Amino acid sequence: MKLAVYGKTISPEARPHIEKLYHMLRAEGVELFFFKPFHDHLVNHCDIDVDLDYPTFASHLEFEAGKPDFLMTVGGDGTILDAATLVRTSGVPILGVNTGRLGFLADVAREEVVKAATALLKGSYTIQERNLIGVELSGDAIQPDPNFALNEVAVSRKDTTSMITVHTWINDEYLNSYWADGLIVSTPTGSTGYSLSCGGPIIMPGSENFVITPIAPHNLTVRPFVIPNDIKIRLKVETREDRFLTSVDSRIYTCDKDVEVFLERADFKIRMVQTEIQNFPSTLRNKLLWGLDRRN
Repeated sequence: MKLAVYGKTISPEARPHIEKLYHMLRAEGVELFFFKPFHDHLVNHCDIDVDLDYPTFASHLEFEAGKPDFLMTVGGDGTILDAATLVRTSGVPILGVNTGRLGFLADVAREEVVKAATALLKGSYTIQERNLIGVELSGDAIQPDPNFALNEVAVSRKDTTSMITVHTWINDEYLNSYWADGLIVSTPTGSTGYSLSCGGPIIMPGSENFVITPIAPHNLTVRPFVIPNDIKIRLKVETREDRFLTSVDSRIYTCDKDVEVFLERADFKIRMVQTEIQNFPSTLRNKLLWGLDRRN
């Protein structure tokens, strides 16, 4: 097995678990393929054999050329969003290890990383496919690269504290003009992120939906709207300023106010590894403290 490993840094609390994982993978003869900056961090901060010359990658082209069987991310949900820009259309499944705090995508706890890796080596896992939002900007605007989002696409105000108006069409039928700080279009994967913090619903992974969630709307009757993900969405922003912001996951683009944003389901998916120690309901209970009574 060839396992690509992606991350940024390792906290002191997570370090012993990652070192244990590393030595286990070496003992099992797994071929490791490191993201170059992360490899350098491990060499300098962890108990990693610096004499071993591991292959590394620093771009999606180098990643695809290396042809790994799986990609393990070490960090949080943001680390997986970054890793998705390397995986792109390659179809390499991602296993997310959470070494941070709140992780819905990276749902393998650092204490269980060896157990999850063992399940991966034994083939005790399933693959869950996650839909993406494809993004295109009108006219001569610089196109997002990569032009897809695993979590969400949002349009928001720039250089102003005034509201913007987001005129919205679905399948070329007028839906609404949102008076708000912005508008989020989220996948089920992203429903536990920015959309949730703005009052959006939690959607089960694998659902064939998108959710349109306004950011601080001025009209109190406006609510998040769940739509099938085969619907095409068009957004036109009306603002007092010359520009507005479009964010594609964590990547932010400045757009002239005459630019329109076109969104639709991407023609490929990101594949996530699901082991027996992971399931979405338990992740929700643990992360959102559901059913926990602290009154006594």
